[in-house]
Amino acid sequence: MTDGWTWEYDPDADHVVGGLPHDVVAEVERLAGQLTILGRDAAGVGRGKPQGGGLRTQDIFGGRGFFLFLALDRLQLVVITRVTWLG
Repeated sequence: MTDGWTWEYDPDADHVVGGLPHDVVAEVERLAGQLTILGRDAAGVGRGKPQGGGLRTQDIFGGRGFFLFLALDRLQLVVITRVTWLG
């Protein structure tokens, strides 16, 4: 665990979460904050390659949606690339 990790949307919030319900955006941002607390261990969260690393998928609201993210150890950065809300 580390204090140095941060998170951001890529390319930006308008592209990734624009138009989504406020509670969905809040949940994604809450989970992104938790991933930063995990630091490099965030690379093993959610679904993706068994050994971690690469693009990961994390469910939100019990599978009613999900988001894709990267945990970039070298940059100490969690990047949220896409949010899909199934409602």
